[in-house]
Amino acid sequence: MSRQASIVWAGFRRVAGLVLAAGLLGGCASSFPPAPMEASDAEYNYVIGAGDTVNIVVWRNPELSMSVPVRPDGKITTPLVEDLPAMGKDATTLARDIEKELSKFIREPVVTVIVTNFVGPFSEQIRVVGEAGKPQILAYKQKMTLLDVMIAVGGMTEFADGNAATILRTSEGNKQYSVRIKDLVKRGDVSANVEMRPGDVLIIPQSWF
Repeated sequence: MSRQASIVWAGFRRVAGLVLAAGLLGGCASSFPPAPMEASDAEYNYVIGAGDTVNIVVWRNPELSMSVPVRPDGKITTPLVEDLPAMGKDATTLARDIEKELSKFIREPVVTVIVTNFVGPFSEQIRVVGEAGKPQILAYKQKMTLLDVMIAVGGMTEFADGNAATILRTSEGNKQYSVRIKDLVKRGDVSANVEMRPGDVLIIPQSWF
């Protein structure tokens, strides 16, 4: 083979390699629509979940005031109140329910409930699976963003295909959206930062090469 023919053949192989790589990249790219920048609900109100801790203050009755955990079955037990459902209620609703129970024993109880050690109900937790540094479950917070989630899970592994990641949005009937984690985390592209919604599942796939 002549030197000129060798150069042409080498150039052909280089172009063919680029075309093949582009095809593979196209195959790896997400076919889902991009996630909307804004997703949080202005009317969102935190509700208590199993694993939360609630600080119960009964006015003028310090012996009835204490911090108690919400059990795995979603209930709490306090002095004079046994097995009261707490999961799925906001702090105000739970306070009124405790007042109703205590009114059987004391006159006109006034109760304040303060939630600490936030975990939230299972249906609202954010789940991160796949090639995250530390795949885990996170408590949802109002205005939580994709960047907040990535910081919490320690970024991506070296095998992650960040721009092929998706969000499975359970609040919209498991609709799936594409997100660009690599652009956000590695390149600092803030336009790739999107808001999360309660119950979102972030899926970070592995790169093929």
